[in-house]
Amino acid sequence: MTTIPKQLESRLTEAFRRVLGEAMPEDYGTMTVNASQDLRFGDYQSNAAMVLAKRVKMNPRTLAMKVIEEMGNLSLATVEIAGPGFINFRVNADYFAQYMQDMINDERLGVPTAETAKTIVIDFSAPNVAKPMHVGHIRSTIIGDTLVRLARFMGHTVIADNHIGDWGTQFGMILWGWKNLLDPQALDADPIEALLNVYKEVNKRCKEQPELLEACKAELVKLQSGDDENISIWKRCIEVTKKGLDKIYNQLDIHFDVWLGESFYNDALPGLVNQLMQQGIARESDGAVCVFSDGFHKPEDDPFLVYKNEEWQSVPAIIRKADGAFLYATTDLATLDYRMNHFHADSIWYVVGAPQEKHFKQIFDIERMRGVTGDFRHVAFGSILGKDRHPFKTRDGETVSLQNVIDEAIERAARVVEQKSPDMPSDEKAHVAQVVGIGAIKFAELSQNRLSDYIFDWDKMLSLSGDTAPYLQNSYVRVRSIFRKIGEKRIPQQQTAPSPVQLNAAEELHLARMLARFGEVVPATLDDCRPNLLAAYLYDLARAFHSFYEACPVLRAEEMIQSSRLALCDLTARVLRCGTGLLGIEMPDRM
Repeated sequence: MTTIPKQLESRLTEAFRRVLGEAMPEDYGTMTVNASQDLRFGDYQSNAAMVLAKRVKMNPRTLAMKVIEEMGNLSLATVEIAGPGFINFRVNADYFAQYMQDMINDERLGVPTAETAKTIVIDFSAPNVAKPMHVGHIRSTIIGDTLVRLARFMGHTVIADNHIGDWGTQFGMILWGWKNLLDPQALDADPIEALLNVYKEVNKRCKEQPELLEACKAELVKLQSGDDENISIWKRCIEVTKKGLDKIYNQLDIHFDVWLGESFYNDALPGLVNQLMQQGIARESDGAVCVFSDGFHKPEDDPFLVYKNEEWQSVPAIIRKADGAFLYATTDLATLDYRMNHFHADSIWYVVGAPQEKHFKQIFDIERMRGVTGDFRHVAFGSILGKDRHPFKTRDGETVSLQNVIDEAIERAARVVEQKSPDMPSDEKAHVAQVVGIGAIKFAELSQNRLSDYIFDWDKMLSLSGDTAPYLQNSYVRVRSIFRKIGEKRIPQQQTAPSPVQLNAAEELHLARMLARFGEVVPATLDDCRPNLLAAYLYDLARAFHSFYEACPVLRAEEMIQSSRLALCDLTARVLRCGTGLLGIEMPDRM
């Protein structure tokens, strides 16, 4: 299926080319048509006349009028001019009705596949070994998973990579603690919590006993030198951490193709630094090896410069410290090399917090210096705040465990389900509570602009009204209840006869309008890496369905109208289920 905007863009572009002839700029491609923000001005609009008029030295309104005349009568829509030269399209009800029929018969529900399929590596979640995941991991984990789902649905080959922190100075303390403090029973009961407690205790003792810090450093050196015992303990730490992480990932229905942590790239780091020095990209500075600006960018756009004390000062990327240790920058460069060479990635996306923006700008710019081309993206996001607008923490100031967040969401959802459906079988209640609770966490995250901070609010998150997952889930349940009442045999199947869909009431037309936009929203969501676009669309669709449901009786309607409305209901359920599925949210049949 071709989306309505794409159809309009094709016709509009042809009309512009006929009107302008040889005056049409050669570098100007397809005219853009977007959904109208205000339906009083139609369903779609284009400002192409105003943009292009400057290029061809014409009055934009005059150009728009000539283009509209050239387009003539369209079976698709009526065309109007507004303001200084906006071209507005009001889609005909009959065309919307036919489009609904096409969507009913389309497994993809009107969503096109990408014009060019790519291989995309998406780096997300990335917790540290021997530490529990906390509330701060929600954003990377859930946004990253949604991008994986969207990209695969659009036809791309995706490698989901959990780049865990499994190497670093903290392992010296963990190794010493494992040998001297670890309780084997505590390790069996809750391995991540046991390792975290060991780390905290050793860290505390090191502050009180400086000589202990030296012992920990010695354990780290033994690990880095390949000591058999320390390597064995380190591997065991990774193994038990993965088991703990898998519990959370399975609850969230999030899966990875590879878990290639920092340690995987260790052997490549010395050669990479030598190569950068030989290429003249890196050089020594005060014993360290650094990459400085090469003057390619304007100072204000240069990630290796900062304006301070009324002058531009150098902020190099350190890739080897004076003591010979490597840094995150070195590992990330080696990771990029591997992903480009092993996975043959066309695009690599890093779903990492906004504070790392400068780091990734430097990494990507070093790749430019090396002559490495590719689509490298830092998919940045803001912070999660408590109601006091400070970082979300427990009452005693500890970072909130992600497992505790999941458990509490399910417990709160269970109370809602018990209140709403006390007669539901207990096993079904438990399943619905998990679906609703986890859906609430995900939608609360994905409905936000990822670059903004947001407040973690349990009451709002689990509300059955407003912009929440339970509201969407309740909308889906309401649709399914219609078919339970009328009998599942009445669900519309693939229909090849003339369209049974009739759009007589304003609420029917608006529901069709919203359904038609699904094929536009999904690609735009992936293009901008902005799941909130899809989340907002699904909320608007659910609202449109509720208005339709209240105004247009289904079960009491006469047969032909009932058939049409059942088709709209079923299509709404399919789009809600598909759309929320792309967000990683499950739809229950009952609540």
